[in-house]
Amino acid sequence: MKINESVLEKLYGADAVSMQKSRYEAAVKSFEDIYGKQDNIRLFSAPGRTEVGGNHTDHNRGCVMAAAVGLDVIAVVSPCEGSVVSVKSEGFPEDVVDISDIEVKENEKNTSASLIRGVAAGFKNAGLGVCGFKAYTTSNVLKGSGLSSSAAFEVLIGTIFSYLCNEGNVSAVKIAQIAQYAENVYFGKPSGLMDQMASSVGGFITIDFKDTEDPVIESISYDFASSGYTLCIVDTKGNHADLTPEYAAIPVEMKSVAKFFGKNELRDITKEQLADNIAAVREKCGDRAVARAFHFFDDNERVGMEAKALKSGDINGFLKLVTESGNSSFKYLQNVFAVKAPAEQGLVMGLYMSENLLRGRGAVRVHGGGFAGTIQAFVPHELVDTYSETMEKVFGKGSCYKLYIRPVGGTEIR
Repeated sequence: MKINESVLEKLYGADAVSMQKSRYEAAVKSFEDIYGKQDNIRLFSAPGRTEVGGNHTDHNRGCVMAAAVGLDVIAVVSPCEGSVVSVKSEGFPEDVVDISDIEVKENEKNTSASLIRGVAAGFKNAGLGVCGFKAYTTSNVLKGSGLSSSAAFEVLIGTIFSYLCNEGNVSAVKIAQIAQYAENVYFGKPSGLMDQMASSVGGFITIDFKDTEDPVIESISYDFASSGYTLCIVDTKGNHADLTPEYAAIPVEMKSVAKFFGKNELRDITKEQLADNIAAVREKCGDRAVARAFHFFDDNERVGMEAKALKSGDINGFLKLVTESGNSSFKYLQNVFAVKAPAEQGLVMGLYMSENLLRGRGAVRVHGGGFAGTIQAFVPHELVDTYSETMEKVFGKGSCYKLYIRPVGGTEIR
């Protein structure tokens, strides 16, 4: 089938068109090897995302800055009659899910099948159409990278349902909300809405989750390529196994502070209230919960300041704020290594090596959920090769990724 190269350029950048065209052609061949040749093949894509500002603020209805990136999950899809969805993801067994049954299955928790069923349930519950299809998917979004491969997969399934069964009319915001519902309820992982929203909406955005039913999304027009810096993500090869309790403790502890004041989330109280009652809150909730709450208030405020800096072209001011956010995550949010695995501190090593090389230029911080995985660095163009070589000496070949900011979220390739 013919693949629109101008669309590929928009999604991945001019330098990646040839490689992406070959990637899609290989995916089509893999689909046909599994399901046979079809006359009604369609192509879909949903990107990973990079969190730029607001670390662990979304689950307490805070503000975040994020951007969709050129790493994505793609799907070759053929609609079919009935209610069965079959998805064969590269490197994994096929998932076959009858979406006429939308009950939560305990034996499906933590599987991709649960996400398919959960997204279908979210569509049905919202009065939207669902339908059967066969799909082959392949991803270059690193698992455990902080680029949110799970959110990209959820958004991909939602995007497929939107275009196949609802004429593409389901909003990006709605798809993101349904994707989060699938991850929380069916997959069994607590998460905020930032990952899914950034993947679904696309571009460089800020999101204010004060009203989670109607989050305020603002696009920011800023070209990092012309700023003199390159956005890099470094995979420190950390092990995410058994870290769910570490992630889950952050929103639980933050919300315990809010509940001290009779509220559900920190967005409903102020930093001043916490400071005025700090002794009693420490006694009731513990010091780590209080530290994490202070991080929430400060990082929530930084998002607006970062957006303002970019809008005004103040790249140095922006990078100063990114550095502050990273320091706050390390000291107060405390998500740079897991307390139960003190010997494994790849993120700490990555931060140290980055700071030692950059020496006050650019910025570096923990990326995503933390505890293991990736760091994010804004590196001056002239240092990118040296930076990449340094990181790969520490973490292995191919561990440093230069990211393209993608202006489009989940979409059909036409």
